[in-house]
Amino acid sequence: MFALVDCNNFYASCEKLFRPDLKHVPVVVLSNNDGCVVARSREAKALGIKMGVPMFQIRDAIRQHGIVCFSSNYALYADISQRVMSTLEALAPQVEVYSIDEAFLDLTGVDACMALDAFGLQVRQQVYQWTGITVCVGIAPTKTLAKLANHAAKSYPATGGVVDLTSPVRQRKLMALLPVNEVWGIGRKLTQRLEALGIKTVLQLADADPQWIKRNFSVVVERTVRELNGQSCLDLEPEAPAKQQIICSRSFGERITDFQSMREAISLYATRGAEKLRAENRRAKLISVFIRTNPHNPREPFYSNAANIDLIEPSDDTRRLLEVAHTGLKAIWKDGYRYMKGGIVLSDFYAPGTYQQQLFDDAPQKPHSQKLMDSLDQIHKRGLGKLFFAAQGTRQGWSMKRELLSPAYTTRWSDLPRVS
Repeated sequence: MFALVDCNNFYASCEKLFRPDLKHVPVVVLSNNDGCVVARSREAKALGIKMGVPMFQIRDAIRQHGIVCFSSNYALYADISQRVMSTLEALAPQVEVYSIDEAFLDLTGVDACMALDAFGLQVRQQVYQWTGITVCVGIAPTKTLAKLANHAAKSYPATGGVVDLTSPVRQRKLMALLPVNEVWGIGRKLTQRLEALGIKTVLQLADADPQWIKRNFSVVVERTVRELNGQSCLDLEPEAPAKQQIICSRSFGERITDFQSMREAISLYATRGAEKLRAENRRAKLISVFIRTNPHNPREPFYSNAANIDLIEPSDDTRRLLEVAHTGLKAIWKDGYRYMKGGIVLSDFYAPGTYQQQLFDDAPQKPHSQKLMDSLDQIHKRGLGKLFFAAQGTRQGWSMKRELLSPAYTTRWSDLPRVS
């Protein structure tokens, strides 16, 4: 038995958490460079604000309805998410963190102690009491059904935010009401193919022959059909799978036209990538550097390029990755363009001590590399200060625009809320 716990309007809820004056006010959160709407409060949804709409298209609605806009505050969202997940880990035998605002719970043995819907209410109440975040809980014998149960918990207020789909009768009743695109893993293209074959509701998909589905679609869709019929095919994954690549990239707040500014931006991304790499306890052997202009502006020439560099020996040393990134950037840089985006991709990972060198490899050695990188990471984790490499620059006029950024209420001493 599984439960899916999903935070309601998570980004918008985090912004309201330390602003009680916004409790019933429509709130939207904007994407990088304050471009598009990526999260909406319940009140904003009721006004018809669509997901992904550019901010300039809703300026009249913002003024008319007093909608409050925020830039994305990733530090705040990550910290609140960690608090929610820690609360869930105290309540369930095992937890799989599925995304920043979702987690699957293993409810093995819970029904021997209390009713599952009562447990769902307990989860909902405790998460709200400990973090201030409202969640909905869907309970079912498979992950796919738990997703549907969570959807019902969010869609129907009469459920009280908790839906238990243990009963096959309730499962089929709900599936008959929902379109097939509400199934976890059924995207737009699959929906079109299924609808063309007359499968328009979730129940119709559940009643399809699994072998026929496998022949005409894939084993993944077959597994989905079996899950809809209560046959668990997806196990809980308490440990997140190892990453296959790390991408660090952002659109620039201002167009970059000179090499030095681009070098600073790529240096920042390489530094962040190295930190993430060490957090995964991995070392990268391949680093890719890419830059591009705006492909949607016909008045400016378009240019996009990337350089892939294979290291002699895998590394997680920021200094080494910076050297390689700078080499790649020099190879692809062209003057005369207005660049809107750049970044780095780290891949081909190895655990420390597992790479077998070639006989004549002569990898450059940096003394005390591990100790230095460990010291840097510890300083940042403990909040003792912030160290950075000079290659990142100090002004960073190209950095992402976040003019509506809220304070880092939980991760910066100077931004702690004051209570009088």
